[in-house]
Amino acid sequence: MTTLAPAPIRLDAAEWRARETAHIARADALTAGHRARAARGEKHPVEDFLFTYYSYKPSVLRRWHPGAGVELAAAAATSRAGWRWYVAGDSVGALRVDAAGFRDDRALLVAGVEKILRSTAGRAGSFGCFGLHEWAMVYRRGEHRHPVALRLGQDGTDAVVEEHDLRCTHFDAFRFFTADAAPRNREAPTRDTQPALEQPGCLHAGMDLYKWAVKLGPLVPGELLLDSFELARDIRVLDMEASPYDLADHGYRPVRIETAEGKAEYVRRQRGFSLRGQELRARLLAALGG
Repeated sequence: MTTLAPAPIRLDAAEWRARETAHIARADALTAGHRARAARGEKHPVEDFLFTYYSYKPSVLRRWHPGAGVELAAAAATSRAGWRWYVAGDSVGALRVDAAGFRDDRALLVAGVEKILRSTAGRAGSFGCFGLHEWAMVYRRGEHRHPVALRLGQDGTDAVVEEHDLRCTHFDAFRFFTADAAPRNREAPTRDTQPALEQPGCLHAGMDLYKWAVKLGPLVPGELLLDSFELARDIRVLDMEASPYDLADHGYRPVRIETAEGKAEYVRRQRGFSLRGQELRARLLAALGG
């Protein structure tokens, strides 16, 4: 039996232009602080992370795509006609995302992202790390990535690491561990083992959903891209509140994970982010056709 492809969703010009306008306004609001600081030559240790670590410019967030399987009426007469990965739709003057062309051209990328998303989505979350990856990144190190004082000082920070079991499962966090901290971790994550170790309780796995949304480009509806960015932004706050850094001058209250109360707060918020992340993973997989 031959299975017919579903008919595309058709958005009239007024509808898709309204969605595009709303998307741009939302993106600009999300990046306003970073753009203002960049214009002044200032840096923020918490809020600028998503633009430096992932290296995606604010302009990436402004570009709205409808996602695969959506036809935009009267779009051929707009600048969108010159965008890559857009082709003529079924109706005269319409455009749609060339999802098949993108998947063919980026086959290895799409397969790799899908593998990580699917394996992570199907795995139980782990909630016993307490954000100690940030502590392991400064363990027994005199110079730190952020020009911010350590809340407990170097000796106190080192003591917290030594009193805990390091359980980091995320390669892109583990690779920044100091040489003295890495052997203390339960796992030794690598890029090759990422699909096998990634789990939905990990804060960095949740932040990476923004990266995957960007990499999947026109397949991802703009609203999903911004939802992923917002999750990454919110996770980054907890990531640094639970870190060893003293961020009081920046207006952040520490989550003291060296205490029972701090651990409980961390896990409670971590579980909330895990739920949000799993919902976004499902939406990203749906955007991939899975």
